[in-house]
Amino acid sequence: MKRIIPIIMIILLITSTPALAAVKKENRLWQDESIYSIMVDRFNDGDTKNDLDTNMQNPNIYNGGDFQGIIDKLDYIHDMGFTAIRLTPIFDNAPKGYHGYWINDFYKTDEHFGSIATFQRLVKEAHKRKMKVLIDFVTNNVAADQQWVTDPSKQNWFHPKLAIHNMNNQQELENGWADGLPDLNQDNPEVKKYLIDAAKWWIKKTDIDGYSLPEVNMVPVTFWSDFSKAVKSEKKNFFLLGEMANNTQPDLKSYENAGIDSMMNGALSSNLRAAFANTDRSFAALDKDKTFQPFLSANFLDNENTTRFTSDIVKNRQFPGSRWEMALVYLYTTPGIPVVYYGSEIAVNGGKTPDNRRQMSFRTDNDLLDYMTNVGKLRNQLPSLTRGTMELLYEKAGMLIYKRTYKSETSVIAINNTKKSQSITLSTDKLASGKELRGLLGGDNVESQGDKYTIILDRDIAEIYVLTDKSGLNIPLIASLVVVYILVGIFLVLLFKRRKRVQEN
Repeated sequence: MKRIIPIIMIILLITSTPALAAVKKENRLWQDESIYSIMVDRFNDGDTKNDLDTNMQNPNIYNGGDFQGIIDKLDYIHDMGFTAIRLTPIFDNAPKGYHGYWINDFYKTDEHFGSIATFQRLVKEAHKRKMKVLIDFVTNNVAADQQWVTDPSKQNWFHPKLAIHNMNNQQELENGWADGLPDLNQDNPEVKKYLIDAAKWWIKKTDIDGYSLPEVNMVPVTFWSDFSKAVKSEKKNFFLLGEMANNTQPDLKSYENAGIDSMMNGALSSNLRAAFANTDRSFAALDKDKTFQPFLSANFLDNENTTRFTSDIVKNRQFPGSRWEMALVYLYTTPGIPVVYYGSEIAVNGGKTPDNRRQMSFRTDNDLLDYMTNVGKLRNQLPSLTRGTMELLYEKAGMLIYKRTYKSETSVIAINNTKKSQSITLSTDKLASGKELRGLLGGDNVESQGDKYTIILDRDIAEIYVLTDKSGLNIPLIASLVVVYILVGIFLVLLFKRRKRVQEN
C-alpha cells in the first residue's frame, strides 16, 4: 500500500492537469535556436597548463579562458535553455590576440585555448546535449606580422595598403586595411582556394555546425557565393551567420542569394537598447523596422564590438535586472534568432573595447539568470514563439502587447516597461472569444468577459500567455484529491489494525 498510493497520486495529478498546447515542432530549424555567444579568452579558465603569458589584470592580453573552460560550463549554458554556442575565432593568433581576430595560421588552434583534440571534445560534448556549435571564420584579413605579408610570392594575396575613410563606400570596405590589418584579396584564386579549403577542413575535422562571418560586407559577395556552396556541401544544414562591419545596412537579398542564412541585426540592436534602457519609451521604432523581413534576423542587445547594454541602463540610473528582463522577453519572443553575449545573464557592465570583454563571473546573484532560464524554456516549448506570425495588438509609451500564431497555437506577449501598472482591454476580434489567456511566467490568468480580455500588469513586468480553453473549476483534480485522501484514510485504518494485532499477539 505504501508503494501504490504515491504512484496513484502521481498518475491522477498528471492526468487531471489540462494540457496547454498540442502543437509540436516537426523538425528543428535554425529559427528555433537560441545562441549563447562566447569570447573564448574571457569566459572560463579550465586548464591552467595553457595559461601562457596571461595576466587577468590586463584586459588587452590573454586572460586564460579556454576550450576546457567552455566544456566545464556546457551544462550551465544548456540549463539556461540555449541550444547553440558561438565562439570568437579559435585559430592561432599573433601575440596579445586574445580576441582571435589577428590570425597567423588558419589550420591551428590558438595555444592559449587548447589543442584541436580538446576542441573536438568540446563539439562532441555540445552535441551530446543537442547543442550546436558555431565559430567565427575570419576571411577579411590576417595578423599584421603574418608570414604571408613579407613573402614575395604572396604579395598579390593582399590589396595595396590603404586606409578606409568612408564606411559607406563599398569599394573602400572591400579593398581597405581595416584597423591597419593586411587586407586579403579574395578575387585572387589562390586566396579564395586557401580560405575555402581551410573552412571545409574544420568542418570535416571537428564536425562544427556553422560559421559566423565577421565583417561580411568587407568581402565581395561573389566570394560568399563560392564559399557557401563549398562549406554546405560538407555538412547538411550547415549555417552561415553574417555580421556587418560598423552596423551598416545590408543589401540582404544579395547575401541571401549568395548563401548567407542569417545576418546580425545591428539596427534592431540600437532600437532595442533605446527602448529598454529606460522606462516609458515608445516601441514604435521596433515595429517599423522591416529591414530584415522575411530574411532570418539574428537579434542581439550587445556583443564583443559594442558597449554592454547594462552600461546604457546605468547611465539612465535604472535597475539593470528589470530592464534586462523586459528586453529578454522581447528578444526571445519575436521573430529571429536571439544571440545573447556571455555575462548578460548576470548583467555584466562594460564600456568600449576592451571593457566590454570583462571576465565572466560564476559567483553572482542568480535572479536574472533564473528569469532568463524560464523565458528560454518557454521559447523552446512553444512553437508559436519561434515560427509564428506576429501581430501588434497594442503599443503606447512603454506598454506593448503582441501575439504570435503558429497552426492552432497562439501566444500573447505583454510587456509593461512603464513606471506604473497598466490595464489594457483587447477585443475578441483579435483573440478568439470564450477562452482564457494563461500566464506562463508569472501565473497571471485572464478570462474573456463577453467580447473582451483585460490584461492588468504591474510596472516592470512581462508575461507570456497562451490562448487556451477556460480552466474553470478543475473537477478532475478535485476528484483525484478526494480519491487520494480516501486511499490514505484506508491505509491508515489498515495500518492501525495491523499494529493492534501485533500488540495482541
